Amino acid sequence: MEKKHWFKTYIYIWVGQFVSLISSSAVNFAIIIWLSLEFKSAEVLAYAAIAALLPQAMIGPFAGVYIDRWDRKKVMIFADAFIATCTLLMTFTLRDGNIQLNLMYLLMVCRSLGSAFHQPAMQAIAPLIVPEDELLRVSGINQILQSVSSIAGPALGALAIAYLPINQVLYLDVIGAAFAIISLLFISIPYIKSESKASIHQVWRDLKLGFLAIHENKGLNRMFLYSIIATMGIMPVAIMFPLMTIEHFGGNKFEMSVIEIMWGVGMLVGGSLLSIFKVTYRKVLMVNSMHILLGLTFVLSGLLPAKMFIIFVALTAFGGAAMSIFNAVFMTIIQEEIAPNMLGRVFSLYFSFAIIPSLIGLLFAGNIADSIGVANAFIIAGGLGILLGIVSFMTPSLMRLGEKSNTEQVNP
Repeated sequence: MEKKHWFKTYIYIWVGQFVSLISSSAVNFAIIIWLSLEFKSAEVLAYAAIAALLPQAMIGPFAGVYIDRWDRKKVMIFADAFIATCTLLMTFTLRDGNIQLNLMYLLMVCRSLGSAFHQPAMQAIAPLIVPEDELLRVSGINQILQSVSSIAGPALGALAIAYLPINQVLYLDVIGAAFAIISLLFISIPYIKSESKASIHQVWRDLKLGFLAIHENKGLNRMFLYSIIATMGIMPVAIMFPLMTIEHFGGNKFEMSVIEIMWGVGMLVGGSLLSIFKVTYRKVLMVNSMHILLGLTFVLSGLLPAKMFIIFVALTAFGGAAMSIFNAVFMTIIQEEIAPNMLGRVFSLYFSFAIIPSLIGLLFAGNIADSIGVANAFIIAGGLGILLGIVSFMTPSLMRLGEKSNTEQVNP
């Protein structure tokens, strides 16, 4: 695509996704406030996270195979529509004020199935539209949009939950999904058509090829491994931010909103730096450094006394910046290392590999919070992140990642 043409196409994508991200962020935060204040239980938060992630992890690899075969624009449209429908059904389960957690978990499972197709398709379209030398900058802008939504979303969610019942707040997500779908109707995304039939044997073969694309690139598979281990340790603790704010620092709705907003501010700063400045040094150094920086913010947060909430706010902003830079650079490395016609299954495999071990930790999140305390959980998770960052710098194959511009790729 010509430069002007690809940029115009991506503006439509950015606008639609931005509205969808803000509405989703608002609804997600409203649900977190509702669950936290209603139950004050890490176990309930953990089960909600499992319901939202497990189906996506289980079917993700198979979804990726079909994403690489189907028109990715249509995949995103139908996935958005399905997720919006599930959210709409969720509003009916809560309209009479009765809390039916099992039914909510079931609808979260259905939403997760839609996300299994939407997220990898969204990541896989960039190399089809964007020139390779602009991929990191586009990833930076994507992080900016997520960051702004992380700032505006919680504020909107807190405002909505203060004046509306939870079932009405959920309509925001439906409106955002509709806007994203409409924006996609105005653009054209290249379609890589697969000549082979989608038989069971062929699906397994394609899935194996996606796995080989990761496995045979030693630097990439080490980067995947360390990121998965970090996610496994950090995710169970990350869902405890509301409990950390409420129990350790004695906060409430306002303080919870501040933490969510400052995380978004940090992400905004991180994404802005990547989009404004041309990165001239190796991306793998940035990935390894962000492991360490994010781990430090968790460790220091856990060590803070209850009276130092303002320092916790600052550390949260630094953590958001580290996560934003890590995500953007990590995704860009994958887009550069893997052939475009395999990105759907590779992203799906990564999301699944990262989520499934994390769910084991989430199952014990309630026991962790009760037995060792939320603050100690932050310290342990942060220490793991720091250790993985150090190990990453000491892994030769990972440190060589990106040295050659003609990295071999596995093609079907």
